[in-house]
Amino acid sequence: MDPAPKLTLNNGVLMDQAGYGTYKVPPQDTAPLVSAALSTGYRHIDTAALYGNEEGVGKAVRNFTDNGHVVQEDLFVTSKVWNTDHGYDAALRAFDVSMAKLGFEYLDLYLIHWPCPDRGLFLQTYKALEELYASGRVRAIGVSNFNRGHLEELLDSAAVVPAVNQVELHPWLAQKELRSFHEAHGICTVAWSPLGRGAVLEDPAVVEIANSIGRTAAQVVLRWHVQAGHTVIPKASSEDRMSANLDIFSFELEPEHAAVLDGLDSGRRTGSNPAEVN
Repeated sequence: MDPAPKLTLNNGVLMDQAGYGTYKVPPQDTAPLVSAALSTGYRHIDTAALYGNEEGVGKAVRNFTDNGHVVQEDLFVTSKVWNTDHGYDAALRAFDVSMAKLGFEYLDLYLIHWPCPDRGLFLQTYKALEELYASGRVRAIGVSNFNRGHLEELLDSAAVVPAVNQVELHPWLAQKELRSFHEAHGICTVAWSPLGRGAVLEDPAVVEIANSIGRTAAQVVLRWHVQAGHTVIPKASSEDRMSANLDIFSFELEPEHAAVLDGLDSGRRTGSNPAEVN
């Protein structure tokens, strides 16, 4: 299957609009599943220090490039600094640990995983990311789970506008105000839990659209995302589902179907509120 189209980040770096997410992928399963995703056509892999599977991601990516399928420049790998490593020095140390596990010379995208506002350290943490970016060890930097207030505080002092904010986003939690803020500041919206941890797929409106157009419920929701300009990083544990999740660029939702999905927004989260994670 052909790889996903690429979006241009605010610093000119290209990122595939659909990636393979590895949240809750067990370490022992990571290398074979990421290898399968790469063979399916994925060129964007998302991991994090928290996930405990950076080693498996790195092994799969290195095997794929060593076997001559692609060069590393054709791939895009994201990782994230965890909450316990906030602060300038701690974040730099955490990055070194992640890179040792991945086995890469550079990383495509490095994010602050959560702002942890009560700790008051995310500005210092971001300064460390800016240092990594300036040194060329990271091609792009950004954040994850930042609300508008967190972003406004960050932008007041940041030298580098985040390339990405990765947030919970799906039809039940459309994040319209936050997405508008991203657009105004050149920040790419990446949706984690793009399927609402699977719950959205059982919404009768989603099921009805899927049945009417001969697509899976997951394909309908993922297509809603990419038509809105989001990047998606769904997880999948089988090659069939990997293929289906990537096969979202060969069709379009009709305006009336997209409008139905837009109308499902109720502010319902399936994950944690960033204001409450510290």
